[in-house]
Amino acid sequence: MAEKGIFAGLPWWVQWVAVPVVVLVVFGSLIMSVLGFVIGLLFKALLLVVLVGGLIFVVKKFTSSSSSRGDW
Repeated sequence: MAEKGIFAGLPWWVQWVAVPVVVLVVFGSLIMSVLGFVIGLLFKALLLVVLVGGLIFVVKKFTSSSSSRGDW
């Protein structure tokens, strides 16, 4: 298999080890900040869903108990 391009004639480890390491060193902080932002956003969205669900549960529980109490 003859590869034509920038990696032609170089050992396999250059393409599969050295280049990804260089990319991680150069762009590592950017990748980590984007990853941290996405994880933080997912956590906040999950927290929002839990809080809204809990609020709806509490409101329904109190409104159903107060309407049944109002019948006496």
